Amino acid sequence: MSDKTIAELKEAVYVANMQLVQAGLVVLTWGNASGVDRERGIVAIKPSGVSYDVLKADDIVLVSLETGQPLPGETMRASSDTPTHVYLYQNFPKIGGIAHTHSRQATSWAQACREIPCYGTTHADTFYGAVPLARPLTKTEIDEAYELNTGVAIVEHFRTNNIDPVHVPGVLLSFHAPFAWGATPAKAVEHAIILEEVAGLALRTEQINATAATTPESILEKHFTRKHGVNAYYGQTK
Repeated sequence: MSDKTIAELKEAVYVANMQLVQAGLVVLTWGNASGVDRERGIVAIKPSGVSYDVLKADDIVLVSLETGQPLPGETMRASSDTPTHVYLYQNFPKIGGIAHTHSRQATSWAQACREIPCYGTTHADTFYGAVPLARPLTKTEIDEAYELNTGVAIVEHFRTNNIDPVHVPGVLLSFHAPFAWGATPAKAVEHAIILEEVAGLALRTEQINATAATTPESILEKHFTRKHGVNAYYGQTK
């Protein structure tokens, strides 16, 4: 059994959702965060369309990790993006939280249908390479199961291109917006904040130099591995 209670899971997801607002990544209700308790088989996610001004931890909706359906006793409708979240949890077993926003900078890259190149060490500290762009959905995919197929397109892109979702904790959806994830809901929010920042830095880099070179592999490798993996040395030891 998980060490965390259901109340603690809902509180963590509530806090993550509020942090998205505080970080300026969400306007109106354009975003959501979730968390998963894999031992219990439960995903906790923001209710659909509920204003952050009135959102409470008790409002966070619990759904089945296996089916995506609300658990018995739930009265509020889960986020419309729930099928995407659930599919990502099912296929990326090392992630524990997901944040979806329509933040200005990252969404601009998604709407332009461009991945975000790695132009420097700020990017390389968190993303081991470009922030990828998943393909547009077909009309059939949109009509049949839009949110589920959004998750399918993300997972397909990562598998086809041999991208480790732990090393690249985010993605852009063509014509849509970003998703970010991490080991916890709080970490997913952190990665969403970083994704927005590197999106803005990349835009300004190209405005200054339209032919700017991407980060050399040696610098990318150094900056990523000094914070991640068995040889990481950034920060304090526990």
